[in-house]
Amino acid sequence: MRSVFDGKSILVTGGTGSFGKAFTAAVLERARPERLVIFSRDELKQSEMAQRWNAPCIRYFIGDVRDERRLTQAMSGIDFVVHAAALKQVPAAEYNPGECIRTNVDGAANVIAAALANGVTRVVALSTDKAVSPVNLYGATKLLSDKLFVAANNTVGRHPTRFAVVRYGNVVGSRGSVLPYFRKLIAEGARELPITDDRMTRFWISLGRGVAFVTQAFERMRGGEIFVPKIPSVRITDLARSLAPDLPLKAVGIRPGEKLHESMVPRDESHLTLEFGDHYVIRPSISFYTTVDHGTDAAGESGTRVPDGFEYNSGTNPHFLDLPEIAALNAAVT
Repeated sequence: MRSVFDGKSILVTGGTGSFGKAFTAAVLERARPERLVIFSRDELKQSEMAQRWNAPCIRYFIGDVRDERRLTQAMSGIDFVVHAAALKQVPAAEYNPGECIRTNVDGAANVIAAALANGVTRVVALSTDKAVSPVNLYGATKLLSDKLFVAANNTVGRHPTRFAVVRYGNVVGSRGSVLPYFRKLIAEGARELPITDDRMTRFWISLGRGVAFVTQAFERMRGGEIFVPKIPSVRITDLARSLAPDLPLKAVGIRPGEKLHESMVPRDESHLTLEFGDHYVIRPSISFYTTVDHGTDAAGESGTRVPDGFEYNSGTNPHFLDLPEIAALNAAVT
């Protein structure tokens, strides 16, 4: 089956992260790209990644999204960009706001400028549920990033470049997430597992589903959309019990900048939201220079308006994973 990436040159910012590695594996397995450029600032991670993936089409570029000049150089001849680079740890962002802003906001602006300068065709930026009605700095910077990428479609002029955003929830087993943390505590002989609040819920997505959804966004996008997958929720208490059913749970309180529940489609944007078979699309709130009809996507799928006041929230999501389902997902993460 032909892939949207066949014969294309692709650049992934933050390409040595959890998403970047899963994306690289999927592209090399299912597509025949002309080039796949891994752009990141960590030479050790690039060296380790190169030992695993060294196909002739892969290029490893040292660089930081804070450096527009280096980004512009790296995007020469690139067709598609996946912007996955970000500072993502909520507590770290609260204590280091300037650094988070420089990477997540200034970095987004640099990616846009470099893509326009090189005539990149399509750019998909990764976002997070924490960008919706943010209460922490990380979420606020990602909201700003989302706004930048959506609005960039109104500044393209004669450039072929189009920008879209993919927003999803917690990735199962990603670096710094709760699953490897709980596993570490259990391996060290913990007698209890700390949870922030027994009411807490989160959207839950596997890396494989995340990569597939981003790939589909390249096929579906017209420019200016925020794509939101329909994914299940988990209760933090169920996650802990799926790993260690006999350990007691200790509530330690919500960390700085955390919510009890997350939202991916806010109620205030229900009038902009379309429902498709396996996802939602939040249409841009601004009018672009070029008229775009988002009712039907580039893949030919048609969406329908959600009801006024609709909200896609992890606490009211109709699909919650049960303990066996959570255990099966956990087992798939090494």
